[in-house]
Amino acid sequence: MKRGWLLLLLAVIAAVSVVGWGKETLVVYTYDSFISWGPGGALQQAFAAKYNCDVRFVTAGGAKATLARLIADRRNGDTQADLFMGELNDVPRISSYHLFLPVQTASISNLHVIPAKLREIAATGLVPYEYGYITLTYDSHVMTAAELPKTLADLTAPRYRDMLICEDPRTSSTGFSFLLWTIAQFGENGYLTFWRDLNPTILTITQGWSTAWTMLTHGEAPLMVSYSTDTAYAALSGKTPRYLSYAPAGEGYRTVYGVGIIRGTTHQKLAEEFINLLLSPEIQKLIPVKEAMFPVNPNASVPAAFKKYAIIPEHEVSLPLSLVGEKAEQWLNDWAEVMTKQ
Repeated sequence: MKRGWLLLLLAVIAAVSVVGWGKETLVVYTYDSFISWGPGGALQQAFAAKYNCDVRFVTAGGAKATLARLIADRRNGDTQADLFMGELNDVPRISSYHLFLPVQTASISNLHVIPAKLREIAATGLVPYEYGYITLTYDSHVMTAAELPKTLADLTAPRYRDMLICEDPRTSSTGFSFLLWTIAQFGENGYLTFWRDLNPTILTITQGWSTAWTMLTHGEAPLMVSYSTDTAYAALSGKTPRYLSYAPAGEGYRTVYGVGIIRGTTHQKLAEEFINLLLSPEIQKLIPVKEAMFPVNPNASVPAAFKKYAIIPEHEVSLPLSLVGEKAEQWLNDWAEVMTKQ
């Protein structure tokens, strides 16, 4: 009888040991495009092979929607997230939630190769892994370069009526960056006047970038708020690009995406290794190809077509993240009030 109990006890211990030795799972909240056509799959496989760890991506759609889910999960006390990936302009507005652990630079060796102006962003709790510029994109089969608005202010001219597709800043990171660009351009006392004047130019305001791109490429309108890398991304296919990026007055609003470790994670070391791999040349070289963005690691190889066509605006526009955090809700509410009254 005692022997039977001993055998049972040994069996239980063995079962627990097997579970304990099983693969750990790293849960990453991210935006849908990073998984669907971005480098998510390659990163997932490379990390699993190197660290014998499963990576599970969770998304609620775009970066804003996924962030909203993360906050809701935290409020309900049921999140399993170890990492979050998203656009940095959202970070200041959620600082009160204390979502992210401080970045331990000594634990992420590849962080040191990132240029200083990007590396300093890690103080927000998110480590930058890609960046780009919000500009405009046009259908070259409908408009010529000579017909384009030369500045943002020129967009309000009557000849551009119903010719622009833009994204809602309340639901789209692209749209929010464009709103910030107009604030940087026209000031807090002038940006709402610009939007009132712009309203006749806007054909529609979409929930996100993907819908706007579909409308552009289906001929709904010839102008779209998009990225300075659109032409470069199209050129990677070897075809002559039809939809061309351009920077009015040589300007573009800088947008940066970062990854942060969630407070309460039980996998902090693995999370740091995930970030380090994301910053490695191995994964960073996929950023232009898969994300149509610029890699933050200067040692990552970049395709020749991307180098040729990707636009780095002569005048990089941005607002301090601290100011964005302080004023974002007010700006969004004021924008919504103006646009819904027209």
